[in-house]
Amino acid sequence: MNIILMGAVASLLAGLATGAGALPVLFTKKISDRLLDVMLGFSAGVMLATTSFSLIIPALEIGGITVSVIGLSLGALIVHFIDRFIPHLHLISGLEGPPSKISRIWLFMIAMAIHNFPEGMAVGVSFGTGDVAAGMIVAIAIGLQNMPEGLAVALPLLREKYSKSRSLWYATLTGLVEPIGGLLGVSLVSISSMILPWGLSFAAGAMLFIVSDEMIPESHRKEFAREATLGLILGFIVMMVLDTIFG
Repeated sequence: MNIILMGAVASLLAGLATGAGALPVLFTKKISDRLLDVMLGFSAGVMLATTSFSLIIPALEIGGITVSVIGLSLGALIVHFIDRFIPHLHLISGLEGPPSKISRIWLFMIAMAIHNFPEGMAVGVSFGTGDVAAGMIVAIAIGLQNMPEGLAVALPLLREKYSKSRSLWYATLTGLVEPIGGLLGVSLVSISSMILPWGLSFAAGAMLFIVSDEMIPESHRKEFAREATLGLILGFIVMMVLDTIFG
């Protein structure tokens, strides 16, 4: 029960980092596109490193190549189908999925829920290994990448004429789906050790899909693709060093 509680709390704190990252909107309405793309690239790099070192490698060590390949493929496919068949809105790329009469803000919230749920699950599954240090590394990684993401959420809301406080609140709210994923992940793998490699590889596949399909393209939509790429490399290095030192 302590591991389950720790996984849920860690995923909650990682989710709340989204709101912490959005705090600058209380003081400014404009952040340069260059800086924002670098930050989004950094987030993508952190997620790639976390997927590689904290999820895929342990899945391979515990469950072997067959389980890891199947689990990773399932994670990616499920996010693909959710993305294809559930209506949601990205403020830059627009509406995805089937047509819907749901308000723009709720379509946007659905998009962020699709994005954040696998991240929370990754935190929970990592705690389910029983290795608290490994779980904390993943939680720190998700929190780090959530902070630029929170700012990237809040700034467009300001441009959509939402108030500073509402923009901050909605940015924070998008991160609160992560504790749900975290609780589910840590509970499932705590039931049976056989589920662990499946959970690790499933979360890895879901996160890998999100990085490739959403985060990298979003950071390259403007004219600062090279800066975003350098930010990605920096994020990967930072997470690799953290995982090596503390993992």
